[in-house]
Amino acid sequence: MVPLGPAALTRPARDGRYGSMRAVPTVARWWSSRTDPQRIDLYTRSSYYSTLVFVPVLLFFSVAPDWVTASAWQPLVLLGSSVVTTAACLVLTRRGFRDRAAGPDRQALLVALVSGLVTVGAALAVTGEAPSPAGPWVAGVLGAAVLLALSVTVPTRPLIAGAAVAGVLAGGVALVDGNPPFAAVVIATSIGVAVGFFVSAFRFSVWILDVVLEMERTRGVQAQLAVAEERLRFARDLHDVMGRNLSAIAVKSQLAAELVRRGRDGAADELADISRVAEESLREVRDVVRGYRRTDLPGELAGARSVLRAAGVAVTVTGEEQAVALPEPVQTALGWVVREAVTNVLRHSRASWCSVELLSVGGEAELQVANDGAGGTAGSWGNGLTGLAERLAATGGRLSAGPDGDRFVLAATVPVGVPA
Repeated sequence: MVPLGPAALTRPARDGRYGSMRAVPTVARWWSSRTDPQRIDLYTRSSYYSTLVFVPVLLFFSVAPDWVTASAWQPLVLLGSSVVTTAACLVLTRRGFRDRAAGPDRQALLVALVSGLVTVGAALAVTGEAPSPAGPWVAGVLGAAVLLALSVTVPTRPLIAGAAVAGVLAGGVALVDGNPPFAAVVIATSIGVAVGFFVSAFRFSVWILDVVLEMERTRGVQAQLAVAEERLRFARDLHDVMGRNLSAIAVKSQLAAELVRRGRDGAADELADISRVAEESLREVRDVVRGYRRTDLPGELAGARSVLRAAGVAVTVTGEEQAVALPEPVQTALGWVVREAVTNVLRHSRASWCSVELLSVGGEAELQVANDGAGGTAGSWGNGLTGLAERLAATGGRLSAGPDGDRFVLAATVPVGVPA
């Protein structure tokens, strides 16, 4: 044995005898990068293709013992026709996997059937006049190959019927080959049952693949719905939060400008209030992003009174003492009603007075906001009222809004016992 020197011990692995094994991590990395549905799909397809590729080999060895008595052209015809049958089955399988809903390719199926019959005839010619199991075996293998290709797109029941036909064909070949009737029946039954189990197993793998792919699509749809729902929630919350605050900032800015223009006191207070509302809006927008925003009904009622009075709207608020006693979920729901109602009064009406009335009767809390700036119809709801109705419906509440004579009334009713 020749001792190894330092140069040999420090030689890079790629120069060694097994340097080609460096490709193994690449294959493993490629496989691990696949998702589970992709792996199952790859496994199913490779199972089909590898099984079909071995069909000519099986037929070649099944008739090999009878080649001694056969002519030179008969094995060649058998081998060539079996290769054509396998190629047609591969095309049938590939197109089936490509478009499962389109059904089997008729041209490929016709080529597979015709070449399969030619292969069976060549097998009978090879075996000669003496009874041989090669002929029925060839018929069974070819029937299994064709049904295997069809199992990608064809349901199980037609495949079982096709397995029975393959068994009958194998029994007929056995009779033509000189086997006794009883032996032909046994051959037909055994081959038909074997082909049926074989094709059913592959069909089951296709069914599993379909289930996995459907689950993957369902998971994708659920993710898209979750994103859409979150976008809708964010848009609704942002509208509810910023609508009233921006309206308040606009009104107070106009009031401050008017006070400065007329030289009256109070402009500094209005500007300070604008800064407070802006800071509150920034905080609430951050809470909206986090999804943990809550509303306080007494605070909303007080804010509504301040904003409306600053806009020159006479306002009366009744039931503030009852607001404190309501559960937090009810206060949250009705707080959004107050915000949306005040926003609509400031932005969509020219009201001179507004009344906010809170009642708690019969296990329900009812909030009614009315003003004399009637406009629109009961059915013409915008995004704000639509989102508000959805929010109340989640707590079992109801919302109605529309003109009532010369008034516009928005009423919301929420059960006091709503869950938190």
